[in-house]
Parts: sequence; structure tokens; C-alpha cells
Amino acid sequence: MSSASPKGCLDRRGFLQGSGLAVAGLAAVALGGPVRAAAPLATQQVPGLYRHRVGPIEVTALLDGHIGFQDQALPGLFPDYDAEVAARLRQQAFVPAGAVPLAVNAYLINTGPRLILVDAGAAGALGPTLGQLPRNLAAAGLTPADVDTIILTHAHRDHAAGLLDAQGGALFPNAELVIAESELRYWDDDAAMAQARPAIRAFFAPARQALAPYRARLRPVQPGQDAAPGVTTVALPGHSPGHMGVRVHAGAEQLLLWGDVVHTQALQMPRPDWSIAFDSDPAQAAETRRRVFDMAATDRLTVAGMHMDFPGIGHVVRRVEGYGFQPLAWRSAL
Repeated sequence: MSSASPKGCLDRRGFLQGSGLAVAGLAAVALGGPVRAAAPLATQQVPGLYRHRVGPIEVTALLDGHIGFQDQALPGLFPDYDAEVAARLRQQAFVPAGAVPLAVNAYLINTGPRLILVDAGAAGALGPTLGQLPRNLAAAGLTPADVDTIILTHAHRDHAAGLLDAQGGALFPNAELVIAESELRYWDDDAAMAQARPAIRAFFAPARQALAPYRARLRPVQPGQDAAPGVTTVALPGHSPGHMGVRVHAGAEQLLLWGDVVHTQALQMPRPDWSIAFDSDPAQAAETRRRVFDMAATDRLTVAGMHMDFPGIGHVVRRVEGYGFQPLAWRSAL
């Protein structure tokens, strides 16, 4: 039997040979061959925004940027980390060596009467690859002054530092700030700060700084309360004491914005027991993660997360090993 591929089919040898010819062609161009490409190379990505509908409510994913967990830091970041397991999971997810990427997302909810921002990104608090939220908000045709309400899932820097402008004032001049009462009480507690692990203690001063310009317009809530019609807060404790999500709903349609239930989907979706060092209560965070994954997979919920690969909207699916994430297909029509 002949081992040749059918005419028109691409086998591995043919692909590699073709790649070699392509490289040779590029070399010829570099040595002075004819060049007809007049367009310059792009130096940055298009604006990071994506819109999704929940009934009459429009939700826009806004990218604040990306950072990464360096490989050498991973064993310290995940107390239950297993290098052999992680290497296999990374290979399955096509995550290259060097660092595990981490997106930082925020979500804008337009109910018609209200414009609600869920989290505000990191601004310049964690390096130059973040802080893109104002640019992407402008690309959506909006300014910070247009935002009526900000819901803070929790007060860590990558969610709250973007509340501030370059001078340390309120970037969002007209917005009330909704935060869980237990979250606000925790970051204001000097005794809690003194007792916290070093990884958690470092968050206290930046949290207080981010909240300071909004103290006159804070609205502490108990998770389960509505921030607006069709926008309900949800208790998701563990990552921080008052960590909460947001459920956007209209009739049978709904979207769960789950905050920091997941930091790296390549590792924590298949291994929900892998809590991160930034969790105030790692055991509770793992239990919350398992509960949310089970609910989302069973009820076929549409979910979104602040550290899922942008735009971070999709579905949780059960796998032989834990869970996986199926991104929602991009759609041009809303």
C-alpha cells in the first residue's frame, strides 16, 4: 500500500518542506528580492473590547492588559503545585515555557438607565503592560464620567488601583462605589492587617488608598442585594473575605461574572483544588471554585472571569480531569 498522501492533502513532511521553502523565500526578499507589501507592521493590538447581550442588557468586556506568573514563581504561588502535573496541563493548553499569562479584565454593564463598571483594572500598579482600561473605554465611545456605578468584586490592586487617576484622585467622578460590607470592614481593620500573611498584608495599604477618594459615595452591600435591576451581587468568599461576583439577568438569560474564582484557567480549571497564595482563605476559595464550576457546568451558565483569557466569556465543561472552559464563539451581531 502506498504511503503517499492523497492529492491535495497536507502531510507533516509536506508541511515542513513547505515551511522551508517559505523561509527560503523570505531570505530571498531580505537579500534584495522584490517587495510589494506597502502596509507597515502593526505595533499594537486593536482595542480590547467585546460586547455580549443578556436580554436587553449589554455587557462589554474591557481588557486592562496582561501580566504573567513566571515559571520559577509558580511553586510558591500555588501551595499544592505539582511540577509534573503542571507541565502536562500546560502542554495540553498550549501554554509555553517562561510564564503563565494572566489577563486582567473588567466588565461594563449597560442596563439602559444605568452604566455599571465591574472592577477597574490595575492602572500602573503592576507594571506597564496593564492600565489599558481607559483607552478601551474610550474606544467604546465612553469616558469615566459616564459611569454611574462601580461594583468592586474585591479590593486587590489589579481590580481597584484603576479607580485612581495619575494624581491619586477619583478617576470616575460621578460613580458610586458598591463593595461588600465584609470586604470593606476587612481592609479597614488594623488588627486583620497585623495578623495577615505577608502576601495578604501587602494588599492593605493599596486597598485603602484606592478606596479613599470614594468614601463619601461608598455603598456597602450584603451579597445577594441588587446593585441595579437585573444586576445582583453574589457571595463568592475565599479569595478575600468579601469577594463577590455579579449576576446579570433578564428572564431566563443570565451571565455570572465570577471575579477571581480562577486566576489561571490552564491550571485551576482541571485542578480546582489549587488555590493561590493571594487567597485569604485557600480552603474556602477552593470550595467556592468547586461549587461554582459544578453549578455552571450543571446549569449550562454563561460565565466570565477577570483573569480568563480575554474576553473571558464562555461555559464551564466537565472533563475527565476536573473542568475545562469553552469560550463563547465571537459573534458580529448583538
